[in-house]
Amino acid sequence: MSGMAGWVDFERDLGREVDTVHCMAATLAHRGPDGSGEWCGEHAVLAHRRLAVLDTEHGGQPVVFTAEGEPVAVLMLDGTITNDVELHGELAAKGHRFTGWCDAEVALHAYLEWGTEFLSRLEGLFAVAVWDVRRQELVLARDRLGVKPLCYHLTGTGVLFGSEPKALLAHPSVEPVVDADGLRELFAHSRKPGTGVFRGLQEVLPGHALVVRRAGSSRLRYWALPARPHTDDLPETAATVRRLLAESVAAHLRADVPVGAMLSGGIDSSALAALAQRTLRQYSAGPLRSYSVNFVGYTESFTPHPTMRATPDAPYAELAARHLATEHREILLDTTSLIDPEVHAAALRSQDAPSPLGDMDASLLLFFGALRASGVTAVLSGETADEVFDGYFWAYDPEHSNSRTFPWVSFERGHDAAAGGLGCSLVDLGLRKELDFMDYADQHYRDALTEVPHVAGEGPQERRAREITYLALTRWAPTHLDRADRMSMAHGVQLRPPYCDRALVEYVYNVPAAMKRVDGQEKSLLRSAVGDLLPEPVLTRRKSAYPTTQDAAYGEFVRSRFAELAGDPRSAVSPLLDAEATRAVLSAKGAPSGAFAWVERASMEMMSRLETWLTEYRVDLRL
Repeated sequence: MSGMAGWVDFERDLGREVDTVHCMAATLAHRGPDGSGEWCGEHAVLAHRRLAVLDTEHGGQPVVFTAEGEPVAVLMLDGTITNDVELHGELAAKGHRFTGWCDAEVALHAYLEWGTEFLSRLEGLFAVAVWDVRRQELVLARDRLGVKPLCYHLTGTGVLFGSEPKALLAHPSVEPVVDADGLRELFAHSRKPGTGVFRGLQEVLPGHALVVRRAGSSRLRYWALPARPHTDDLPETAATVRRLLAESVAAHLRADVPVGAMLSGGIDSSALAALAQRTLRQYSAGPLRSYSVNFVGYTESFTPHPTMRATPDAPYAELAARHLATEHREILLDTTSLIDPEVHAAALRSQDAPSPLGDMDASLLLFFGALRASGVTAVLSGETADEVFDGYFWAYDPEHSNSRTFPWVSFERGHDAAAGGLGCSLVDLGLRKELDFMDYADQHYRDALTEVPHVAGEGPQERRAREITYLALTRWAPTHLDRADRMSMAHGVQLRPPYCDRALVEYVYNVPAAMKRVDGQEKSLLRSAVGDLLPEPVLTRRKSAYPTTQDAAYGEFVRSRFAELAGDPRSAVSPLLDAEATRAVLSAKGAPSGAFAWVERASMEMMSRLETWLTEYRVDLRL
């Protein structure tokens, strides 16, 4: 629930550097529109921007614990600790005294009680920074799946850190340099955990802490996916999934501000909405406020895609909302808003990097803006349900699941194998060969496989299914969780994904693949777990990915914008363009539109965003 930035330097007095860190935190004002706070010591300056979700009247950060009038430890939190009430009670019983009910204060006392082991006791979505004044030690940590972002730059005599790269780039010693590996990270579609796009900027690994001392820094892993034998039968498994998911939803509803729910009419979001509505009724609260996104004319002229989008969301979202009696609102977007260049620039700024997703980014950003305008500060999301329950088609399609690279990369290469993945086909062919996006991704895949935990005696099919799930949770999910967090927090909305709950993830990870997909039905385990809560059409609906516009006018906008860029030899992206591929895409008849347009548009979208990024961020390309 917020944004944070800081500077630790063991060789200098930072007392005069408060303004510098203040400027770093100011770049994160969108993450924390409800207040700000700073703390300064001799070797550390911490700054926080607050999004007030819990203990709204108090709960300001940084949180400081003092003894005998002297500071002992200082903590900043971004996110929500979902077991804060339980920890509050446990710590109070041990003699800890609290000034309020803020989860950041609970986290600080947990650190004081258990040291760095406190991380294994925290549940929820969080990035946390603790400066231990007495030990002169900084602890930076992220939640288990990487829902909340946290990046850093080691300086040699300390560290700079922030919720987003833009905070670090605001420091005068950090330059926006992007080298060959940075470009590989942009285009390979298989980002390595902990690796940033800008040179020298790294991310704290999910489930890890970075401990920075005068003598140097070290990584501490406090969580890893455990491999265990699964002994429950199918009915017991479905019942356990129901219980764990219901508990997670209830925990994610804890807030002192309205919590809404994203509702697409798919099984993931509908299950959350159903359980949330039940929880609210138990406490005589509600009704649940649910939201969906749609485009003008989309439902009426929808063209299905064989693997990505079988049906439009609107009819199913309306049916689910009516069945559950939620207070539902459809956010309806027109093409004029989707082609607004400023919206695309804002989407880029929110992620600090270009993306080939174009209208999907634009619509998501506009969606969260509408939520914030409607008074919603936190929202439940179905993010990571597909990774947990093997919902992606490439997880069980042998062509991709048995490939020698990440299955999603295999699918993307199917559209343009020579390019190396979605959004790459307009990059200069010589540069592509030099950077070798394909080998970069494939080597990362091979390295990732060495981490996968297994259970002794697994057959080859179950072993491979476990590998696919592990890759999806640790290599695919973090990228999309980061995008969702950045887009939502760009408007001061905290996205809460109950499917990322530790207990649920650990349990379902060990469920045999056959139980997750009975009789060939995707996510049949989840459907069984919530079968009594939803209407049949919603319960049995095939997966449909987040919508992308099918309006030809949008395709015309994309091509026109790219044509203007490609025709300007002074453009920053001009040296990176492949002349032959550019001529081919611009000479094609008609604008890319319809159900398959997103593949054709992706590269043009990526290069247009790349131009904005290179220019606005003043990127220094060093290839």
